[in-house]
Amino acid sequence: MTKEEKKQNKEKKSEEKSKDKKPTEKEVIAELTETLQRTQAEFENYKKRVDKEKQEFVKYAKAELIQKLLPTIDTFEIALKSTKDNEKFVKGMDMVYAQLMSLLHTEGLKPIEAFGKKFDPYLHEVMLKEKSDKDEGIVLEELQKGYMLNDKVLRHSKVKVSEKDNKKESNKK
Repeated sequence: MTKEEKKQNKEKKSEEKSKDKKPTEKEVIAELTETLQRTQAEFENYKKRVDKEKQEFVKYAKAELIQKLLPTIDTFEIALKSTKDNEKFVKGMDMVYAQLMSLLHTEGLKPIEAFGKKFDPYLHEVMLKEKSDKDEGIVLEELQKGYMLNDKVLRHSKVKVSEKDNKKESNKK
């Protein structure tokens, strides 16, 4: 017999022994426990990696927005240098405001339309009520502008809302 044949015979015998020998319950439990521990460790590593990636994403998302704001800061600086000439200063501030609002609009920011609209508790916050000849619940004045980012309310509009004048109603009857 050659070395190769001897090796094949040994492998066959070990395979036959392993087929005959069934694993005990303790061995099965130990194997399953080891597999479970490995899976738990892999999951913990996965969670840590995802948390780290999420933090990096937020960090760089801020950097991208700040980079987009830099031209607005430059315009602010130019406008602030023109404080001696009131007309140029006001024009500069208008330019800065327009530039900033344009940038924010491209990022998904939209003002909430309030004046003359029906009060909506999801968009508006009532600060004052005033008796009016208009229908009840109509926004008479916007005290502070509200904004939405895409479809989410960032800040509710603070508004003054109309209220029915009961005296006029009773006089009509």
